[in-house]
Formats: sequence, structure tokens, C-alpha cells
Amino acid sequence: MSDKIIMLGNEAIARGAYEAGVKVSSAYPGTPSTEISENLAKYQEVYTEWAPNEKVALEVAFGASFAGVRSLACMKHVGLNVASDPLYTFSYTGVNGGNVIVVADDPGLASSQNEQDTRMIARAAHVPVIEPSDSMEAKEFIKFAYQISEKYDTPVILRTTTKLSHSQSIVELCDRKEVEDKPYERQVRKYVMMPASAIGRHVVVEERDNKLALDGCDFPINKMEINDKKIGFITAGVAYQYVKEVCPNASVLKLGLVNPLPKKLIEQFIQQVDTVYVFEELEPVIEEQVRAWGYEVKGKELFTRQGEYSASLLKKAIFGQNDIVFDKKDAPNRPPILCPGCPHRSVFSVLNKLKIHAAGDIGCYTLGAVAPLGVIDSTLCMGASISTLHGIEKARGKDFIKNWVAVIGDSTFLHTGINSLINLAYNKATGTVIILDNRTTGMTGHQEHAATGKTLKGEPTNAIDLEVLCKAVGVNNVVTIDAFDIVTLEKTIKASVNGDELTVIIAKAPCALLKGQKFPYVCNCDESNCKKCGMCLKIGCPAITKQENGTIKIDETMCNGCGLCKSYCKFNAINKVER
Repeated sequence: MSDKIIMLGNEAIARGAYEAGVKVSSAYPGTPSTEISENLAKYQEVYTEWAPNEKVALEVAFGASFAGVRSLACMKHVGLNVASDPLYTFSYTGVNGGNVIVVADDPGLASSQNEQDTRMIARAAHVPVIEPSDSMEAKEFIKFAYQISEKYDTPVILRTTTKLSHSQSIVELCDRKEVEDKPYERQVRKYVMMPASAIGRHVVVEERDNKLALDGCDFPINKMEINDKKIGFITAGVAYQYVKEVCPNASVLKLGLVNPLPKKLIEQFIQQVDTVYVFEELEPVIEEQVRAWGYEVKGKELFTRQGEYSASLLKKAIFGQNDIVFDKKDAPNRPPILCPGCPHRSVFSVLNKLKIHAAGDIGCYTLGAVAPLGVIDSTLCMGASISTLHGIEKARGKDFIKNWVAVIGDSTFLHTGINSLINLAYNKATGTVIILDNRTTGMTGHQEHAATGKTLKGEPTNAIDLEVLCKAVGVNNVVTIDAFDIVTLEKTIKASVNGDELTVIIAKAPCALLKGQKFPYVCNCDESNCKKCGMCLKIGCPAITKQENGTIKIDETMCNGCGLCKSYCKFNAINKVER
């Protein structure tokens, strides 16, 4: 096969893993990496799964590699934090079958809580990193990564970014290469990381770093383009595309191997060019190492450490030209909002009415922090809401948390929230935890998880019962409520926060955007009954607007007929009718 088609970067990564003969893939959905696993699941030759979290995903991939087959783990950059525990030791053990970890960084914070740079973690963990600049390279580089993995006995990180993950370019398809399984041999010194073994493996890791840095000078994924020698760029990934657009005649060293750096190749390039710029998004990882070798280069004094790079940014920094027609700073502020019919809005509206603070978590429910709902006071990381509530109670006492709850989604609860709940039950907490169960992993695009009853490939499977699970870890008071039953919800929350018992409230209703979700009803307003009180506006539904005369109007094309606005209208001005 040698067809050429246009592919997203994530789609091309999946294709590359398929062509490389990968047999096992495990991942947790996280934008901008999610589509890799969704596309890989289409290939029947590859076992693919959603794991409860990234730590589990990497451990599964380690097990497959340990058993002798090529394996893959995929995650976003903050997911690598969760997977760091196995990562640092996986670097010591090395591989049997090749292993690649795809990590998607998010410069510009399109959908993340920070802008951390995966290359920094990889340096600390002594794991090689390769970085493609377009979809074709994404497909080919992951295949090359498996060769490096098996030759140098190491897991390899393929670093991508939001721009690469979600942009398209031409990819040439190849046939799948079936790789013979490596035989399993019991090697305690290599794979059992007790101190005596780890001491010896640490030496192996350092030797591997040195060999990779030397051999990397000849890797085909590094490319030196000598043109005008007055100006040169050391760059990698998507940033290379901006260099070629703005300075097509400049000399360029495009690095495919970004950790460890191929020192001799970089030195060879610098010696041929008068002025060298290091153009890299986020942290000055390459720049600082080159400076440490004694070479003067230009870098972060010209280019920012924040956000995504662009051709315009480079043009302004190098030539002082500002070709930005529209500056996004001049755009009106349009914060993201919960969708019409979102069950989270119902829960947050009740918390707002009761003037209750919420320790928040990662997911759509972070949108409850902004007006008019304004109930989320903290968001740290996956699963942290429950632990945060516990810390507040232990710091300030039971009375202080009588106007506090923790909120967390069903997928996030299974990711790491369950560990936090175990801690509350074990350490005699009395707080209130609300699980916003919308039957999916919402913010990343509706992926299945362990409580939905379906696998990544859509096959029926066991579904965890969240109520039974909560009781099993020691929570005696667990209540399941329809998320749109605001009367029962209000009574239950009041009783819980004023009680002296650890309580879990499972507010259950499907995400309004779930595939196959039907909306048989729609709401409309009888303006003759509208008293202009504004109660329905307090829920912040985008389908509801205030007219010039003070009455409200419901956009029936946006309305999903959840009826939350009707529940708050005391004058029967809002009606819920069949479509």
C-alpha cells in the first residue's frame, strides 16, 4: 500500500503505531491526545483500551512490553504527572518489546490547567524524546521510536502539541509490519527494582544517555539545512514550520531527537552560522543546554515562554514587523459556558441558591466558577476536589465546612477521586461529596469509562455501580438523585452539610451532548405571565435572553427542554411542551 491522504496529527500517530506492529495500547482521554486512541481502536489487530488513569495506562503498556510485544501509552502533559511514578522506574528497567509513550503538550492552554513542558520531565527521568513537525513525520517518527526503544532498551516519548495534534497534512500510508514477539526471560536484576538492582540499572541509564546523544547525531529524524549562513535556527516540532515560513533562506537545524540532545551535531551547526536563534515553544530546554556548553545563542530574551508560537511572533521578534491584523486581546470576552440542558447547571444553581462553596475538579464543572453560578472556589488537578475538602475540614474544623462541598465528575472520580474518598472514609471525615454523574467523560469528547458499560471499541462490558463502590470503601450515607430534581437535591444537600456523617450524593443525568440523546421537550415563555423577576436568568442558560422590555425569551433552537428554568419560575411564565 502507498496511498496518500490528509490526516490529523493524532490520526497519523495512530496510523504509525498500527504500521509499527503495536499490539497493546492503553490510554486515558485528555485533550489534545484523545483522538489517537479513538483512531487506533479502528484497527482490529491492536488491542486498545481506556484505562482509569494514566498511571494505570503506562503500567499496562509496561506489562505488554515486559511480555515481549510492542506497546503504546497515550496521555496529555498533565497526565504524565500521574504516570510519573512508573515512568521513572520504567526508564531503569528498560523494555523487552518496544514501548512508546505519546505525550501531548498544550502551549496556549487550550484545555489545560498549566503549560508544563514534557521535555523537562523526560530529562529528569532519562527518557529519550522525539518530536515531529507535521502529520507525515508523526506517523514515521513513531515507527522510528520503536526502533530506538528496542535498540537502546528504553521507553521513548513521542512529544506532540495541540497544533500538531489537531492540524492536518498529507500522509503516505504503508502496510502494517508484523513484529515477532520477543521471548520472555526472567531477569530479576533488570525488572525487579529493589535497591540492589536499581543501583546497577542507574549506571546503564547514564551510559544509554551518552550513547543516544552520540548516535543521535546520525539519526535521520535530525535534519541540517545550510543556506544563508548569516542567520540560523535550532528548532523542533511545529516551530520549524514557522521558521520555514518566515525565514525560508535561513540555515536551520531541525531536531527530531530533543532529549538527549545530539551535542556534536548542534556544535557542527553553530560553527557554520554567524547568529543562531533557538526557537522552541515553552521552556528553554534546548537553549539552556547549548548555553551550558559555552555557546552564545539568542532565545527566550526574544521569544516568550508562554503560549503557542506563530509565524507572526517570529516575524516581529526577528524583523520588528507586526503583521497581526486582529489582536485577540481586543476581542470581547466570551468565557466558555455550560451547554443548554447540562445537568451540572442544575446542581450548581442549587449550590448557588444555598450560598455553598465547592472545591472543584478537572472537567466541564470548572465552568461553575464563573458568573452567574459562581460556586467553584478551587481547581487543582484530577481527583483533588475531594482531598481539598478533607484538608479544609482538618484545618478549620467541621463547622467551617457546613457551607462547603466537593464536586467531581464520574470519570474523574474513577480516575483518582476514589483514592481521595478512601482517605476521607479512613480518616473520619464528615464532608459532602457530590459526584456529577453524566454517564461519560464529557470535556474530552464523550469517551467511555469503567462505569458506562462499554469499552473503547464499543463492546458491552461490566459497569461499575458508583453507589455500591462508594459504600464499599466505607461511606455509609450514599444517595442517588436525579440531577434535575432541584427540590430533592436542595433538601439532601442541606441535610448533608449540616450533618456529622460523610455523605456522597450522586447527581445523575446524561450529558446533553451524548450521542443518541433525545430531547422530546422544549421550553417557551408566556410573556403575559413574565414578572421580569430574573430568577430564570440566574441559572446562566445560553438559550435564555432578556429582551428590551425586561421579559425573557427562550431560543427554541438552543433549548434542550431540561426544564430547569421552569423549576425556578414561580409565576408559570415558562412552559415545557413537546417538540
